[in-house]
Amino acid sequence: MFAVVIGASVTLPAVARDRFATYANPVDLPYRYQFRSLREAADPTVVRFKDRYWLFASHSKGYWWSHDLQNWEFVEPTGYPVNRYAPTALVMNGKLYMTSSENTPDVWTTDDPLAGIWTKAADIRPGYNDPCLFLDDDGRLYMYEGLSGTDTLRVFELDPATFQPLRRADVPASRDKANRGWEVVGDNNEIERAESFVEGSWMTKHKGIYYLQYASPGTEYKTYADGVLTSTNPMGPFKYAPYSPFSFKPTGFVAGAGHSSTFQGVDGQWWHMGTMTISKRFKFERRLGLFPAAFSNDGALMVDTYLGDYPRYLDGKRELTGWMLLSRRKAVTVSSTLAGYPAGNAADEDIRTWWSAQTGEATEWLKMDLGAIKTIEAVQLNFADQDSVGKGISRDVYRYVVEGSDDDSNWRTFVDRSTGGRDAPHDYRVLARPERARYVRVRNIHMPDNGKFSLYDLRVFGHGSGPRPGAVTGVTAARRHGDARRATISWKPAGNADFYIVRLGVRPELMNQNFQVHDGVHSADVGSLNVGQKYYVAVDAVNEQGVTKGRAQILVR
Repeated sequence: MFAVVIGASVTLPAVARDRFATYANPVDLPYRYQFRSLREAADPTVVRFKDRYWLFASHSKGYWWSHDLQNWEFVEPTGYPVNRYAPTALVMNGKLYMTSSENTPDVWTTDDPLAGIWTKAADIRPGYNDPCLFLDDDGRLYMYEGLSGTDTLRVFELDPATFQPLRRADVPASRDKANRGWEVVGDNNEIERAESFVEGSWMTKHKGIYYLQYASPGTEYKTYADGVLTSTNPMGPFKYAPYSPFSFKPTGFVAGAGHSSTFQGVDGQWWHMGTMTISKRFKFERRLGLFPAAFSNDGALMVDTYLGDYPRYLDGKRELTGWMLLSRRKAVTVSSTLAGYPAGNAADEDIRTWWSAQTGEATEWLKMDLGAIKTIEAVQLNFADQDSVGKGISRDVYRYVVEGSDDDSNWRTFVDRSTGGRDAPHDYRVLARPERARYVRVRNIHMPDNGKFSLYDLRVFGHGSGPRPGAVTGVTAARRHGDARRATISWKPAGNADFYIVRLGVRPELMNQNFQVHDGVHSADVGSLNVGQKYYVAVDAVNEQGVTKGRAQILVR
């Protein structure tokens, strides 16, 4: 089990571990092109079946399997409509069963998902929205569902032979934005008058307690998160967990952690895979994120989203590698620039902006100056597919070369994808060994689907030089007068800090909300609080050498 707060006033450790057994969000998948030549996957369901993980996601024309949560293989199935939102799957009687949202009228089944041949198992007209199938230990079958800007979730007990409903109960505890700030719409929960969507149910049973999670306020917002309700009965009544949202990532390179599935790994550890937002070209432009999960000694469901798009180990304690981001706001020069997509966008740590070259030819390149010679451990190339004509499943690949230099003249190869290549729009590459360099260059060889060479960001991870940041002092916090769902947290600047992370939680070992604050700002306005709940607050200081953790204080009552 992990605690959501990492120990106070320390630097993230660079532990001697298998450097290749790491990952960085967004999950590196060949996301499917949608109708506007933009990529998407969202609303994931992950289940274990026949010694594999099976990943189903919205509008993906199929599903993926993996042995290790790192390397995923795609299956293009037959027998069911593969273009629906929010699929749900479960294992029952040695078979996989699945259905999906959009009032899908059928349940399908297979005993060999690797072959990808599915057959109809039941007629469930009129169907469900954002469904979640759950099989209890006693063999009883349930369906949780709901997708609405005004309504709450519902639960049905189903006949396991026919999937027909036997009884129904509403879940009124699944909506209360008047008292739960995180359910308010907006990238900072600031749009009070808009409808908040309640959706994305998922059920987990742990030590006799039923954990019903739900997503809000809307998939296109950075604050898209999961809250949780608990009960001793699968039909309820359910009680709101005051530490909600338990899965929350409103800041960073890519934000969002809602409409998720919580599942157990082969080693018994828990994981949480959720929906992350780009929502720039279209509101349903989304990606997937994978986060460690656990249950506290007193039964709280915890998800670790702290620096949740930095490299992290897949095994053991699944801690951050300690490889810090070296690329934010660094100087970038390029071969050419398409109007409206400047070079600096490739180093701004924001997936909602991107740089594009004028063509996708092999003459295009991007070069980044890290400012000094630094140790590089990994790179993540986030391709933006500018002007791509891709539709559906791409059969094309990205090909490129990543090089490093100390002097901007003599170059050596760090990553060679000049031949072969793969459809990897968020290509996370760990270097064969740590490399020292000041300059990093990406040379384009081939862009898939006639797209231009374009990057949301070139993210470079490793270690800088110099002192660690000092500890943050002078932390104060106050709820907003007239709206106890919001609070302002302020602090004094810390020496050598590049940015700060504000952490909030209902107790020191459960600091499950965190907000990155950049560019010399020393305060944060947060809108995700529960009315009447006491909060602990801490502010961490971050630079390229590591993190100095702040100490938790009771500051928000």
